Amino acid sequence: QVQLVESGGGLVQAGDSLRLSCAASGRTLIYGAMGWFRQAPGKEREFVAAISWSDGATNYADSLKGRFTISRDNAENTGYLQMNSLKPEDTAVYSCAAKLFGSSSRSDEYPYWGQGTQVTVSS
Repeated sequence: QVQLVESGGGLVQAGDSLRLSCAASGRTLIYGAMGWFRQAPGKEREFVAAISWSDGATNYADSLKGRFTISRDNAENTGYLQMNSLKPEDTAVYSCAAKLFGSSSRSDEYPYWGQGTQVTVSS
C-alpha cells in the first residue's frame, strides 16, 4: 500500500504561482511514478503531469506545458507540482496519485490516491 498526503492548495489571484506537495509513505515508488490530476466542477478528471520516480522522466498535458512543472525529492519521498501564471480555468481539485510500476497519463492506472487539495484562482 501507498499513502499519499497532499498540501499546498489555496486561493490565489490570476498570474500567481502555487506549489503543491504530495508526501508518499508505505511501499517504494522507485519502479513506478507519481501523477497529478485535476477535476473542475462539472468536468471530468484530467491528467496534469507525471514523473517516473527512478529517473525523473516527466510527461505533461500539452495544454499545461511551460506553466506547470512536476518534480520529486527521492530522499523526502515527496512529489511536487509547481504551477506558475495561474489562470481562473486552473481552478480545480488537484490530486496526486501513485503507481508501483511504470508511468502513465491514465488515471485508471493509478491505484493509490491522495485526498485532493482545492486550488482556486480568482480573476
